[in-house]
This record gives sequence, C-alpha cells and structure tokens, in this order.
Amino acid sequence: MKTPQNESFRDTLGTLTDEGKRKWVFPKKPSGKFYDYRKWVSYVLLGFFLLAPFIKINGNQFLMFNILERRFNIFGFPFWPQDFHLFVISMLIGVIFIALFTVAFGRIFCGWICPQTIFMEMVFRRIEYWIDGDRGAQMRLDRQEWNVEKIRKRGLKWFLFLVISFVISNVFLAYLIGSDKLISYILAGPMANVSTLISLLIFTAVFYFVFAWFREQVCIIACPYGRLQGVLLDNKSIVVAYDHKRGEAENGRKKFRKNEDREALGHGDCIDCFQCVNVCPTGIDIRNGTQLECVNCTACIDECDHIMESINLPKGLIRYASEENIEKKKKFEFTPRLKGYSAVLVILTGLLIGMLMLRNDVEARVLRLPGQLFEHKDNNIISNVFTYKLINKTTRDIPEINFKLRSYKGTIKVVSAEDRFTVPKQGMAEGTLFIEINQGDLKSDKNKLMIEVYSDDDLIETTTVNFLGPRSYK
Repeated sequence: MKTPQNESFRDTLGTLTDEGKRKWVFPKKPSGKFYDYRKWVSYVLLGFFLLAPFIKINGNQFLMFNILERRFNIFGFPFWPQDFHLFVISMLIGVIFIALFTVAFGRIFCGWICPQTIFMEMVFRRIEYWIDGDRGAQMRLDRQEWNVEKIRKRGLKWFLFLVISFVISNVFLAYLIGSDKLISYILAGPMANVSTLISLLIFTAVFYFVFAWFREQVCIIACPYGRLQGVLLDNKSIVVAYDHKRGEAENGRKKFRKNEDREALGHGDCIDCFQCVNVCPTGIDIRNGTQLECVNCTACIDECDHIMESINLPKGLIRYASEENIEKKKKFEFTPRLKGYSAVLVILTGLLIGMLMLRNDVEARVLRLPGQLFEHKDNNIISNVFTYKLINKTTRDIPEINFKLRSYKGTIKVVSAEDRFTVPKQGMAEGTLFIEINQGDLKSDKNKLMIEVYSDDDLIETTTVNFLGPRSYK
C-alpha cells in the first residue's frame, strides 16, 4: 500500500516518547454507527462471559477449563484426560476459525470479540469517561497538581476498577475450578479456604494491573495474536483502512477552508484534523497504513465519517476495505487460501462431531496386573488377574455395574464386598477382577477377550484384554 506523506511516517511505537518512555493514551470518547453496534455485541458477550460458568447443560457446566484436574467442559460437553485428543481438536478448530477470519477480515476478533478489548473499552474506559471526562478533561486532570478534586476522582476510579477486577477474578475462578465449588467456597467463608482466597487476590491484582495501567500494551506487546496477524494478512484481507488515493490525491492532505475547491488545487479529502488519531485506543495514525497496533475497533471510521459529513464530503474515507479494493477497486473474493482454511475447518469439525457421537458416557480400562502371568486352578481352570478403571463422564450415578465375557465361556469375579457396584457421577471406580476360563476353551497361549460392561441389563461399554494361558504343544 502506498505510504502517504513518507516524511512523517512513524518508525517507533505510537505509545513511546522519543526518550523511550511510556506515552499515556487519552483516546477521545467514540460515537457513531459502528460504536453502537460494538456496544450491543459487547453487552451480549459480557453477559455470556459472566453467566457461562453458571449455566448447566445436562448437569455439565457450559464452559469450564479445570487445568489442574485436566477436566474441561466446552458448550456443555465434558472432556476428561482420556478425551484429551477431542479437546485438542476443539482447540485446533478454534485456532483455524480465528485464522480464517483474520485472513478474510483482519484483526476483527480483537476489536469486536476479544475480552481484553470489551472490558477495556466498554467497562473500564467508560467508567473513566464518566469520572474523568473526555480526552481533553483527562489530559488536564493528568497535568493537574494533586488536590482534593484529583484525589477524589482518582480514588473513586481506582476503587471501582478494583471492585470490577475482583468480580472478574471470581468469574475467572469459576471457569477454572467450577461454579459449584466456587459458590461452596464463598458460602464457607474466606478463612475456610485461604489458598483459594490468595489465588483470588492474585488474579484481582493481575486484572487491576492490566486494565488500570498496562491497557493497550497488552494488544501491542503481550498478545501473540497481534504478531500472528502480520503473517496471516495479505492485500486481499478486509481491514480498517484509510483510502489514501482519495485522501491524499496529487498534492496530499490539507486543512479545511470554507468555499475552497480542494479538487482543483489537487488536495485530497483528508483535512488533517487528527480526529482519527485522537479517538484511537492504541494511539496510532491509521493514515500510515495497516499497523500492528490496529485492533479494527472502527472508532476512526465513525470519527472520520462524522467529519466528512460535517464538511459535506462523502463518507468512507476510512472504511473496511482491502488494499486491492483501494488500489484497484477490486471486490472481495473467496481466494484459494480462504478455501484451504475453510476445507480444513470443515474436516476438523466433521471429525470432532463424529468422535463426539461415538464417545461413550462411561469409559472402561481393564489392564493386566503388572508382573502376573496366569494361575492353574481346580477342574482345569486358568485364571488371570486384572485391574479395572471405570470413568463416569455423566452427571448421574451409574448403578449395578457388572462384567460379562463375549465369545468365551468363563466367569468374571470382582474383588469387592459386592459383585455389583456404582460408579459415582463425574467420578470413577477402580479395583481388581479375576477372569477364569477352562483351559480347553483357550485357542492359544495368548487370547483376546472382549469384556462387556453392563449397568443392570444395559450394555454401556466394551473393552478388550489379552488372556494368558499355558502354551499348547499340539
């Protein structure tokens, strides 16, 4: 893309001074069509974020990422450590989905969906506008000496930031350990779970640091996705772009003067008002082209449209467009690259759906007891000892568990007080069992047996084991 006014093109981060110090960003309060759309999207996503860990589907938390116990719930589907391959496929689908939309529409995820942007722009920043005022008032307050007014405003703002950070931390903890456990901890009181309280305070401090001080630096420095977009974008990607051909024309931009024929003078429609810069939450000048810091928040589009409207020029000087669209007026097309990402996404999604449909509610593992071969018993009976582990992935107890052999005549004896037992909900049962088969029924010294697991009379799972016997010399 052609760089307008190369002599002023930046070669440093917009949030750093010439001395390398942090330059605080005081963005102007945005308004306009896109900002209204973003507000409604943000309200929905904020509600989703706050409620998702407390919503249950078939008794399963809607979203849970219990890393410590390696248990995950995604849209109500539980994933146990044994289902890690399914969880990996789900994460790959998420990554490919974001990559697909980045190739097509740039960093639209960051500006419209990312929790960092939503909380920063729609919660913390709006509190700041309410207490400190708009851009100009914030800059004056920052330069102001510490007096009663500044202490009152800063104290109120920081207190509200701390309270909201604490609320976010509780919700975040509900995603990690489960909402039921979090509620039980709250009802038990903070002193009953000191370790959890300390974790909660650490999370609160981290969120407070991010939203009160680090802010846009998360998107610029910390977030790997900002770096990734540089690899994914091309000249066909639709991004928030400045139409330099229209804005610069032959003789560049120029301040607005009433009744002046800008077209005859060779000047573009950009009147160099810097409102697109003032409203940017990451402090960049969109007129310098696509940049790492741009999160596609559309604030500059709304502001530029308002300026164009006020001076009777067409809107769209800054708009959603691709480099090809600005340079050659080419419309968006479904490129082979997009087709490739889409094909991979469809394949992975189909694979995940198929695996989920084939997955059982109960998973059975029967393994030979290490170091044990076989035992001769009376009446020509051969006995093997195994350990079993049954994992119940549902939210209900599964009672009357019993084992049966398929294809071979024999008996299975469970080493427990009762032959039948219950697998608790979202838990597991493990123990030892003996399989006894008449030697005459064995086909070789190593026989593959199919074990059926029943709940009362309902078959719920099958598994295979190798049954060892004496070597035959026939």
